[in-house]
Amino acid sequence: MRLRAILIWIALAGIVLVPLVAAAQSPLLQWRQPVYIAAGFAGIFALVLLLLQPLLAGGYLPGLSAPRGRVLHRLTGALLVLVVIIHVAGLWITSPPDVVDALLFRSPTPFSVWGVLAMWAVFLSALLALFRRKLRVRPRTWRLAHTAFALVIVAGTVTHALLIEGTMETTSKVALCALAIVAFLKVVADLKLFPLRPKRNA
Repeated sequence: MRLRAILIWIALAGIVLVPLVAAAQSPLLQWRQPVYIAAGFAGIFALVLLLLQPLLAGGYLPGLSAPRGRVLHRLTGALLVLVVIIHVAGLWITSPPDVVDALLFRSPTPFSVWGVLAMWAVFLSALLALFRRKLRVRPRTWRLAHTAFALVIVAGTVTHALLIEGTMETTSKVALCALAIVAFLKVVADLKLFPLRPKRNA
């Protein structure tokens, strides 16, 4: 079991590091402003966090107890909000008109729409988590809303990433996106986040 746990963590580290290292070697980074590069890598890191979030929520990572996994899930959620802000802010600094067009859904680039949808879903999910107690949201309602936001975040971010021909290396990008989708679908299935209601007897 210990060897299996070590292999899982090594595999996860490789999955996380390979896209970042491949992007760092991209020739498209030449002559780019540091702010633009930081914004781009914040976007890549956000995609990495989308893989970690369901793994933590589902308790799939060895050596982490369920309570600790939930704590880390919340912390990575907060970190996701931060990197999204850095991503958008960096793009704003380098090209304000493009960001304004994207936020107003009038950008000619299709990937912008998906990115903005994912961004708002991240913010709304974070706000719902932050004010959950004050809003007195019932557990089932919270679960459905949180999962629905997560669906928009994953679908929007993956589509956004796949449509962009940027610094990310294609193979590692596709693999990371596919793993994020699989992890999300697995945690939804395993935790029965959308349980079917039993049929009532006539």
